[in-house]
Amino acid sequence: MSVPITPETSSIRMNPPVFYFAAVFILIFGLVVISMPQAAGEWLLAAQNWAANTVGWYYMLAMTLYLIFVVVTALSGYGKIKLGADHDEPEFSYLSWAGMLFAAGISITLFFFCVSEPLTHMLAPPQGPAGTSEAARQGMQLLFLHWGLHGWGVFAFVGMALAYFAYRHNLPLALRSALYPLIGKRINGPIGYAVDGFGIIATVFGLGADMGFGVLHLNSGLDYLFGLPHTQWVQVGLITLMMGAAILVAIAGVDKGVRVMSDINMLLACALLLFVLFAGPTQHLLNTLVQNIGDYLGALPTKSFDVYAYDKPSDWLGGWTVFYWAWWIAWSPFVGLFIARISRGRTIREFVFGVLLIPLGFTLAWMSIFGNSAIDQVLNHGMVALGQSAIDDPSRTLYLLLETYPWSRTVIAVTVFISFVFFVTSADSGTVVLSTLSARGNNADEDGPKWLRVFWGAMTALVTSALLFSGSIDALKSAVVLTSLPFSLILLLMMWGLHKAFYLESQKQIAQMHSLAPVSHSRRGGWRQRLSQAVHFPSRDEVYRFMDTTVRPAIEEVSAVFLEKGLNVVTQPDPANDNVSLEIGHGDEHPFIYQVQMRGYFTPSFARGGFGKKEQLRNRRYYRAEVHLAEGSQDYDLTGYTKEQIINDILDQYERHMQFLHLVR
Repeated sequence: MSVPITPETSSIRMNPPVFYFAAVFILIFGLVVISMPQAAGEWLLAAQNWAANTVGWYYMLAMTLYLIFVVVTALSGYGKIKLGADHDEPEFSYLSWAGMLFAAGISITLFFFCVSEPLTHMLAPPQGPAGTSEAARQGMQLLFLHWGLHGWGVFAFVGMALAYFAYRHNLPLALRSALYPLIGKRINGPIGYAVDGFGIIATVFGLGADMGFGVLHLNSGLDYLFGLPHTQWVQVGLITLMMGAAILVAIAGVDKGVRVMSDINMLLACALLLFVLFAGPTQHLLNTLVQNIGDYLGALPTKSFDVYAYDKPSDWLGGWTVFYWAWWIAWSPFVGLFIARISRGRTIREFVFGVLLIPLGFTLAWMSIFGNSAIDQVLNHGMVALGQSAIDDPSRTLYLLLETYPWSRTVIAVTVFISFVFFVTSADSGTVVLSTLSARGNNADEDGPKWLRVFWGAMTALVTSALLFSGSIDALKSAVVLTSLPFSLILLLMMWGLHKAFYLESQKQIAQMHSLAPVSHSRRGGWRQRLSQAVHFPSRDEVYRFMDTTVRPAIEEVSAVFLEKGLNVVTQPDPANDNVSLEIGHGDEHPFIYQVQMRGYFTPSFARGGFGKKEQLRNRRYYRAEVHLAEGSQDYDLTGYTKEQIINDILDQYERHMQFLHLVR
């Protein structure tokens, strides 16, 4: 499963097959739509209706399968597997990690849909009479379905696949890596590149939809505050302005400033949420929040499969649930890469439940408080215009609701500012992710070239502008549904590949416990020398000399014998990273990797007692020559072993590897 990192990975560059496949498709689509906006809009709408009527059931089933897969995996024995080597520890504390997941749950589209969607479901429900309290309750249930566990389930799945193969098996941080258990090294060929290309196409259109809804929302806010016309050319200007700002941020690398602004923005968003809660009918909003959660959880099993098969045919399913499922799928490479990057070293179990539950809590609270505030105004205070706006012009609906609150103009100005910052930061992150997905030669912690960020920012702006000209919201929805369809099939293949990888890992663990003839681990010099070694905490120089004079010759001697047997052997001394490794290839089977790596640790306090202060500080770290296999550190130290004992240890591990190959054939 593991592919060692080679010197090539230090050079980051564009991946031509992936880049040209995705770029040509997107450019042609954008130019066609711009040149024939009316015809393209009609075609997109017809295609969406076809997709909803033909494959709506498939989208419903696929999204539910993604969710079931991640939950079952987390609850199974596979949940203990780390997203990284066995010795990796999380880079971020639980609090910091939770904060970043929380940030991942906030998007400008929360502002667009939090009021307009539940009102639309209440006034134009898929089932039952419209405009009643029961329709309002059903509308909140549907809102929670669309923004709930299903969406975060597909994000968790893609993030888990990216992190598992990149951090545990040193494969590229790319979607194609999840197919390695199915097609092996052919992931670096046409099939693998097509997978990444479809992922980029889906991401561009998903990001374009987000930008489209966002610019409609911002245009309405600026119209309210400053009288800025609500026209398509104004929206194109806003897209150009804000995407330009995002590109500048992406290429300038002003991460610290953007991070500070994002933190302030999240605080403002939370303040806005609390303002709406406490300035409105607080008791009612808290009651409905609890009831909405109960209704959602109670209806989750049935609503996951509800395609309204026995109702009168309508375009409701395609315009709402199918669109949302396609949109979540389109966004999954973007958000999945982000949460993978911040989750190295965490177990699959804590990763899945963290991703599913932490952002979900804020998202549902936001939707419930804003949605029920609007429903209360329409049902109990006669604000008919607010409900009609949700159907006729949903981008204005949030501002009409905020008009009913104290200090409305100030609150609306703050809302516009928050939306602007979310627009820029999402676009910035999106261009970085797209550049990474279309590059090669980068390791798992590096981003793609800056010129690719500029290119993909321009392509996203082109797609967003084209879709707004061809039919506004309907065109955005149609494009997302169509472009997500092939990628949804790829996700099912990735699921198969990930399951197979987990199975192989479990068999590897069984092979590691395979009974072998015991090897004497007594050190040279008898038991007294062994005792001295046990309480000795060697310096870096001591361990480095040991690796150079004992470990490296042992590996070279074993390599020579394996070469005589006709096996494909690669030895990789890496003084810069203080390690030496041995790789034995077995054709299409999994290679055997044995690496000895020098690692430093803080010396325990009891071992420093005899030193003076200067000496104590100078010797505060000690080093070990640790064995690493494909799955990470084996957590034992070779320091003090003889060359013969190291050779025996290599053969021990090789025999276990052969047992593993026997189990999985």
